[in-house]
Amino acid sequence: MGWPLAVSAGLMDKSPRALFRALWALSAGHLLATLLVLLPFAFLLVLAEWQRPVQLGASLLVIGFGVYRLIDRRHPRALTRIPPTQLALWSFAVAIAHGAALMLVPIYLGLCRAFDLDAGHEAAGALMKASLGMAVLVSLVHVTAMVGAGGCLAWLVYRHLGLRFVSRSWFNLDAVWATSLIMVGAVALAFNLVSWR
Repeated sequence: MGWPLAVSAGLMDKSPRALFRALWALSAGHLLATLLVLLPFAFLLVLAEWQRPVQLGASLLVIGFGVYRLIDRRHPRALTRIPPTQLALWSFAVAIAHGAALMLVPIYLGLCRAFDLDAGHEAAGALMKASLGMAVLVSLVHVTAMVGAGGCLAWLVYRHLGLRFVSRSWFNLDAVWATSLIMVGAVALAFNLVSWR
């Protein structure tokens, strides 16, 4: 019922243009709200209908990115210094980019068949289906464990070992990561091609 606000805007500015600007803003906000709710469900439907091509494409994309990282070994300069004010944004972007908790969505939505799951996945599914609060608790426990382990390592290097230890003992994690991407993509591609026949 935003039309009274449009009328108010037109009367305050004594202009029909103000009325139409308000209607435009109201329609944009309403459209954004409906899309925010409907698009995830539409996206899931598309994923279900196009599961095979999406899986094949994702496998090839992962293999391609792994090969690219093996060939181009330069580390992005933008990641050398992230200001403390932007660390939360960086953490959010990286967690989204690397699929944090994305692997739990099919279990949470009940898309995985129970006989295909091992005991750990069945337990995770039962916990998440228990309530929204339990899903939040699982997320909090995950973040606490991750920050606790990473925080201990960071404190150990910062306080006792120093950067000299890191520079002497560092090995190329980018090459390990790129190789693992290629292997995971190849395995996924092989499973998809075998099950397609």
